[in-house]
Amino acid sequence: MSATTYARITLLFFVLTGLLMLIGYAIGFYFGDPLTFMLLGLVFAAVLNFATYFWSDKIVVKMARAHIIQEEENPTLFDIVKKVSQEAGIPMPKVGIVNSPMPNAFATGRGPHKAVVVATSGILSTLSPSELEAVIGHEIGHVVHRDVLISSVAATIAGVISYIGNIALWSMMFGGAGRGRQNNGSIVALLLAAVFVPLGATFVQLGISRNFEYNADEYGAKITHNPGALISALEKISSRVNSPYARAATVGSTSASTASLWIVNPIRGHTLMELFSTHPSTKNRINRLRRVAEEMGVYVR
Repeated sequence: MSATTYARITLLFFVLTGLLMLIGYAIGFYFGDPLTFMLLGLVFAAVLNFATYFWSDKIVVKMARAHIIQEEENPTLFDIVKKVSQEAGIPMPKVGIVNSPMPNAFATGRGPHKAVVVATSGILSTLSPSELEAVIGHEIGHVVHRDVLISSVAATIAGVISYIGNIALWSMMFGGAGRGRQNNGSIVALLLAAVFVPLGATFVQLGISRNFEYNADEYGAKITHNPGALISALEKISSRVNSPYARAATVGSTSASTASLWIVNPIRGHTLMELFSTHPSTKNRINRLRRVAEEMGVYVR
């Protein structure tokens, strides 16, 4: 693992620790013992840092509601993952499927020896075999570059902190006020922490460089020798993600905390997540891929 990857992971862990200690302090301030709750946040952060580093692949797969499959369950997808991983010179990743009509895919894990490549049922019915291979090439690119470790840790961090923020809000609304210190300062502090700490977790994900996506696009185009297929796949996925049908299907099935992992961000609309998306626009990605095609001497429409 490169020094840059270690530095990014360390930064994520420090940010996670700070956010959890902050929300612990706010909860403790509300209940009259900020130091104890802040220390509890520190202990929880240490445990979570350890867990996310070693088991982020399992955590993310569960968060995404993916099912790890065997070859006989979907030979086509399995064979494509095997083919691309062999071309990349890495061990065969585990293969998972998310039962969702929305076409998309992601990779997770600590590195090439602990990788999982996941596709939705929707992408399997939407893309041609060459387009699907190009998408898998993109995801294998993330594995080879070890982007998946940083992305998986960030997704886990965002999910846990958002969950804690929701618990704090509901506790304050139902029953917590009667046991708290009942002064306006403590209530405001808890409310601000419950709202803005999860927002801070979203900005943790924004620490993931958009270059990750550009680099994975280029890798997928080159390893499959078919930039046109990846362009076509991105166009199809983006058009479905932006459709009203896809947005309705997304509700309740895709967590915002895992949105940065997918090849196309599945959370669309006028939201902060969209405004500060970790993904470049599809238009910019396609323009980059056209330049890659020119460098490869490949004609694309």
